Parts: sequence; C-alpha cells; structure tokens
Amino acid sequence: MSREYVLKPYQPEVRLEIDYARELNPQQLAAVTAPPGPALVIAGAGSGKTRTLTYRVAYLLEQGIPADRILLLTFTNKAAGEMMRRIGDLLGHELRALWGGTFHSIGARILRQHADRIGYRTDFTILDRDDAQDLIKACVTDAGIETKGTHFPKPAVLNEIFSMTANTHKSTGELMEGQFSYLSQFAGPIVDLAGRYTARKRATNAMDFDDLLALWLKLLQDDAEVREQYQRRFQFILVDEYQDTNQLQSDLVDLLAEKHHNVTVVGDDAQSIYAWRGANFANILEFPRRYPGANVFKIETNYRSTPQILAVANAAIAANLRQFAKELAPARPPGVKPALVACQDAGQQAAFIAQRALELRDEGVSLNQVAVLYRSHFHALELQLELTRQQIPFSITSGLRFFEQAHIKDATAYLKFVANPRDEISFKRLVQLQPGIAAKGADKLFQSFQIKIQNDGPLKTEAAPHSEASQHSSCRIATALQACSKAVPKKAVVAWAQFAATISQLEDPIVRKSAAKMLRLVMDAGYDDYLKETFANYARRLEELQQLAEFAYQFGSVEEFLTQLALLTNVEAEDDAGAEGDAEKLKLSTIHQAKGLEFDAVFVIMLCDGLFPSKRSMESSEGEEEERRLFYVALTRAKNELYISYPLIRAGYGSTGMDSMQSPSRFLSEIPRDLLNEWNLR
Repeated sequence: MSREYVLKPYQPEVRLEIDYARELNPQQLAAVTAPPGPALVIAGAGSGKTRTLTYRVAYLLEQGIPADRILLLTFTNKAAGEMMRRIGDLLGHELRALWGGTFHSIGARILRQHADRIGYRTDFTILDRDDAQDLIKACVTDAGIETKGTHFPKPAVLNEIFSMTANTHKSTGELMEGQFSYLSQFAGPIVDLAGRYTARKRATNAMDFDDLLALWLKLLQDDAEVREQYQRRFQFILVDEYQDTNQLQSDLVDLLAEKHHNVTVVGDDAQSIYAWRGANFANILEFPRRYPGANVFKIETNYRSTPQILAVANAAIAANLRQFAKELAPARPPGVKPALVACQDAGQQAAFIAQRALELRDEGVSLNQVAVLYRSHFHALELQLELTRQQIPFSITSGLRFFEQAHIKDATAYLKFVANPRDEISFKRLVQLQPGIAAKGADKLFQSFQIKIQNDGPLKTEAAPHSEASQHSSCRIATALQACSKAVPKKAVVAWAQFAATISQLEDPIVRKSAAKMLRLVMDAGYDDYLKETFANYARRLEELQQLAEFAYQFGSVEEFLTQLALLTNVEAEDDAGAEGDAEKLKLSTIHQAKGLEFDAVFVIMLCDGLFPSKRSMESSEGEEEERRLFYVALTRAKNELYISYPLIRAGYGSTGMDSMQSPSRFLSEIPRDLLNEWNLR
C-alpha cells in the first residue's frame, strides 16, 4: 500500500531580507504575501502591476522556493528581461535558474528536450513568417489548386487562418464560417490545406511560431510522464498580462497548475483590448470559476493620474456589465478637470489640438510628453495636415505609417497614374498587381506603354467638353494600355483587360474631377477582391480605404489631394529617419499602440458613434464593451491633463460625399458632466 506525502512548500520561520510592508501599499502587500493556492490579481491602470509581480517572485524565493521551481510567463521578451532584472536587483544576485520568459520561448525550451515524443527531432527548425508562407505556397502547389483568376487567398492570409485556428482552439471550418466568412467559397480547399501544411511541417522537422504553443500543449496532454515532470517541477506559476491570453495559453497554464493550483495571474480585465488577434476575455473573467476558492486581490491605488482624470476613467468603464467591479483611487494631489471639446469639424479639431499643444509647450510641458490618441489610423489625417501646415514636429507610433501601407499606396497609385501617365513608379506598382507580371515584365510593359501613349498625341487636348475628340482623349490612357495587351503574359490577359477598363472609368471627366470618386471606383472595380485574397485583416484595410475616400472629398482637385498626400508621406518618412533624434515631437498614436505608456497631457479624438466606438463593434454587446475598455485605456494614459474631443460634422461623409452631422460617442453620455470642463471653441 502506498500513499502520497505532500511536502509543505513554505518554511515555518523565514528571515526576510526585504521589508515588504515598507516597499508596498497594503493592497500590493496582500497579493505579494498571499498563501499558496490560486490567486487572481486585478491590477488597475497605473497601480504598480510589474512591481507587484516582481515582489511576489522575490517573496517566494525568500520563502525558500528553489528558483528552478518557479515559472514566470510574460508576453514580450522586454517584459521578461525587465522583471528578471528587477528580481535580481531586489535579491542582490542573478537568478539564472528561474524559468522566466515569453510563452513561446518557454515552449521552445521544453520542446527542444522532448520533441521526439511527438514525432519531431529535437533539432527542429523554427519557421519565421516568411518561411511559413513559403511552405504554405508549396502545399498549394502540391494540392493542384488553381489560384489564378479565382481570388484564392494568398499564403499570408492562409497563414493567418491557420494561426488563429491554433490559438483559438477552433477548427479551420469554424473559423471560415465566422471571422473569414468572406472566403467561405474556398472553405473546402483551405481545410484540406491546413492538413497538408501540418503534415509538411512534420515531414521537414519544422515548427512555426504557433506550434511552439500548440505542440507544447499536445506534448503535455498526450504524454503523462512529461506532464507529471513539469507539473511537479513548477511549484509556482505566475502569468503577466493575463487579460491578453488566448485559449491556447490559458489551457497551458491550467494544465501545468492542475496538481498544485499554485498559479498567480496578474492583469486588468478593463484593459482587455485584443480580441481581434485571438485574446480571450473570458480567461480572466472566469478565473475564479475555474479555480474555486481562488483569492482575488484588487490593486486600485493609481500613482499615475490626477483624481479628476481617474474620476472620468472610473465613470467611463462603469457601464460595462462583464467586469470585476473596481474603483481606481488616486495617490496624487488634485489637478484640473478633463476638458470636453465639441468641434465644428475635423479641421477645427485639428486646429484646436495644434494650438493647445503649442500652449502646453509654452507652459513647460515637453511635446514629447503630449500624445494624441485615436481609434484608427485614418482618424488623424486632418490633424497630420494641420501639424504639417503649422510646422509642428510630430511622430507617429501607430505601427506602419498610414500612407506607407500597401493598400493605401496601391489605391493612390491609380490616381497618380491617371493624373500623370509618365509616372513610372505608379505604373509598375499597378502592373505588378496583375497575375504573372514581375519587375522585369513591368519594365518592358512600361517601355511599350510610353511608346503607345506618345504615338497617340499630346497628353491634353483643348476639345470641347462633350465633343468626340474629348471623349477619345478622356480614355487615351486606357486605349494605350489596350494596345499593349499583346505583350502581356497569357495568365494576365483577363486581368489586364479589367485593369484597362478600370483606368478607362477613372478617366471619365466627371470621375476624374474627384479624388474621392476615383478611390471609390478603384474599390468597386476589383481592388476589394484583391484585398480579400491578399490581406488577413481585409475588413480593416477596406475601412481605411473608405475613410481615405471620405477624407479626399475636402480637396478641390485630384492634384491637390495628391500634393497633400505627398507632403504627409514625406513628413512620415522624415519622422522615420529622425526617430532617434533629440528634437521634441508631438506623439500621435493609436490607442492599441499606446497601451502601457503614459503622458503628461493626452488628447483623445474623433469620439463619434461609428468612429469610436467603431461601426462594426456596435453590432454586438461584446464588441461595444471592448471598445469601452479601449476608451478606458486611452483615458488612463494621461497623468496631468486630458482633452476629449469630437467633430459635429464630418466633411464628405458617406457615399454621397455630402457633409453629415455626427452623433457624439455614446461613451461621452456615460460620463457625468460635472466631471468635465466643456470648452466652447469660437
């Protein structure tokens, strides 16, 4: 007869080197010194989340828990490195034995030791994104799928589908019915390709980034010996930014903690804003249900913002039904009330921000400590124009620069080419969008096209508006393109005819007068299909093109629009070149990119229903609640001053190009007016 004898993890008497009561506030101290067992730490914005987590690890080590029995999981290498450094500083020595790192790095470490148990060699290759797409392309070829002229999704889109399948624990079919329903006609072949891709990776002893988690979980699920080994090894598991975990990551944590339940997860449900990339909000919300008897600690003292800013933030998030109730409490003295600024239109909003930013600088606030935050890239277009006009330096930290994104450059290349048929760069960009035409072929076609267009007479005529000569001149670019069709590869013949037809429509005198109409025609004439097959985030890119068209309505001519576009693009390029310089620059950023940052003064702009919250998010209560959390994240970036603004009118809004009255964001009506100063512009 055998019995299990459990060793107590804590020593009865421990002499602590760190004075935790002095270093931490009471809420932090309670979480850091919690007894063994499951614990959920809800750490509000600016409350010292990282401090709490690092002191918890130090406390466990001082209690006598061996460093190699602790697992600390983070989302970025930077966060892991920072925490490991802080823990070492607290204890006065390095902790090489501590298992700390990102989910993927820990997964790779474990798979390197045990890959042979799941049919891999331990010297497996880890595929980067480009490698993975090349392998998927090979699978498409092997499957004999005809991709030309069918708008079958490209490898990058397929890779995203397979990645989301792994991280959400959904089948490829389920994902095709939901998030990628616009590709449903290809569901059968895509499901088949998923199987081929998995088999090909195994045959070539290769794993992609998602496999580092998926196969780690499979290893633990299928191999009782390995599972037992790591469940016993990791006596304590700590997880940072738990609100951002996906289903796969949550399952890994639950399985590793299955025996001892000594798992501490730290996060803020009110800052869960990444559902679009697979994060599962239910992981943090349902933690107490999955771990009955779990201690729930709330850390609500905010060291970042003034009481006035926190009052607005607390009111803003209160309307969410699915959340842990909490109230951020200020540690700082009072400041000024946040300002609510109603603007006539986006142009006036931009002028207000530019003027107020300069005033803040004169008041001693560095432009580096002033941020303008927005829901989507295109919300800042008018602001970029205004800052450029006033020569106010700014930097954009919204990921890839708006005008440098492929879909924006593609769409505007149509306008540039019609405006200037000698534009070699735009011609070649458009030509290489056609199937089977690469750089060398594009060069030959450009030479041929230039001969055809020159042989057809001068580029502009003085013919009467409705004369036969005018009709001929209005589509002379398309005529020259058609004359080049014999030099086009066979696989591109049909697409070339469509390309020429699109250019002909763009040359129509009525369409040619309006950049907005030209952009809308580009989308309707087939570029929408190209987006679907080329980009996994098709919906966002389409929305950005639609908004670019609305932005274009304010310009009197296509040439004026293209001129301003060139100026903005040049500013972005200069910003990239001098990003590391010492010059002060106003910060422009999407809210997603600004999460985790803080600024002395923050402007949150374009708070209109349909913009923020976005139109798509308003279709479901879950979507609207995530948008409200995004608004909360924006508000809590501000330390001293906060400005919330919206335009009353959108110029050229909608398909008609008419000005339209805007409804202030529903989020604004949820904030009591006595918490805000209402500024009237004149």
